[in-house]
Amino acid sequence: MTETDIARLTAELVAIDSRSSVSNLAIAERIEAELPGFGIERLDYRDAAGVAKRALIAHRGPKGGYALSGHMDTVPETGWTEDPWTPRIDGQGVLHGLGSVDMKGAVAACILAARSVPEGVPATLLITTDEETTKDGARAIAASELARSLGLKGIVVAEPTGLAPVRGHRSSVNITATARGVQAHSSTGQGVNANWALIPFLAEMREIHATLRHAPEWQDPAYDPPFSDFNLVIGNHGTAVNVNVPLATCRIKYRSSHSRPPAAILERVKAAAERAGVELALRAEGPPPELPAEHPLIRLASELSGQPAGTAPYGTDASELSALAPCVILGPGSIATAHTPRECVAVAELTAAVPLFARLLASA
Repeated sequence: MTETDIARLTAELVAIDSRSSVSNLAIAERIEAELPGFGIERLDYRDAAGVAKRALIAHRGPKGGYALSGHMDTVPETGWTEDPWTPRIDGQGVLHGLGSVDMKGAVAACILAARSVPEGVPATLLITTDEETTKDGARAIAASELARSLGLKGIVVAEPTGLAPVRGHRSSVNITATARGVQAHSSTGQGVNANWALIPFLAEMREIHATLRHAPEWQDPAYDPPFSDFNLVIGNHGTAVNVNVPLATCRIKYRSSHSRPPAAILERVKAAAERAGVELALRAEGPPPELPAEHPLIRLASELSGQPAGTAPYGTDASELSALAPCVILGPGSIATAHTPRECVAVAELTAAVPLFARLLASA
C-alpha cells in the first residue's frame, strides 16, 4: 500500500455525491467492489423521505476479532465555492473535497487495512450511512444478526481524531418544536403569526442554554468544553415579511455526556413546550459511549497509536454500535475542517492510518 493507493481510493469516494439527503447506493457499490473475498451483508432501507439507503457489513476470516467502522454520508455542501466533488491534492500533500476527512479518507484507510491483513486474521468492516443525520445506518448494523454473530471484541470508529484514541463522547437528543399559525397578508389582521407562540418557548430555551453553560452541576470536567452543546436553529420556511407566518420551527441539538444524563433538562423542555402550546418531538441517539482509560480496548489503542486516550464533545456512530461491542474512536485527520468548505485531510496521515488499523485487527 502506498500514498498513491490511499489517495486514489479517497479521491474516488469523494467524487461520489453521498450527502445524507441523497441515495448512497452508488458509493456503497463502489466500496463493495474494493472488497473481493469478503462476505458482504447489504442492509437496505428507505429513510424518512423515501430515499434508498444501504449500510454494509463486510467480513473475512474467523469470528471474534475487531471491526473498523466508518460512514459513507456527508453533510451538505454549504459554503463551498469550488466543486466539492472534485477532489484535489495541493502542494503540501493535502487532499481537499467534501467528505475527505469526515470521513471518506478514513473509510478508504479501513478498506485497505482490512484487505492487508492475512486471511487467517478476522477482519470486519461496518460501513454505515446517515451518520450525519439519524444514525439509522448504524442502527441497522447494530440490529443485524450477522453483526451480532461475529462476537466482536471491539470496534474502531474511524472519525477524525488525529490518530489519537478517544474513549468517550457525548450523545445527542434532537429536539423539534413546532408552532402553527394562519397564513394571511399581514396588513389585513386576519392571520395568526406562529412566531408569537414560539417566542415564549425560545425564551425558556435561552434559560436552559445559560444553565448548561454556567451551572457547575451541569459541567463535566472530563470534556472540552465542559458544558453541553445546546444548539438552536429557527425556521420560518421562506415566509415573506408581509405574510403572517403559518409554520415556525425550532430545532435544537442537545448533547450530553455519560455522567450528565439529559432527563432533567428534557423535562424542562417538555414543560416549556406545554406552557407555550407548541408541538414537541424528541429523537434520541443511543447512550453516550464512554470507556474507562484502563479498558483493554483503550489500552490497546493507546499502545499502538502511542498517544493517551481522551474524550470528545461531538457524537459518532459509537452511540449505536456500542450495542454490539466496546468502541474507541480513532481516525486520521482533524475535526477542525469537517463540516466546513475547507474540508481536507493530509494524505500522509491517511497513509499512517492503514498500518495502525491493520495492527489493531491483527491484535485479536
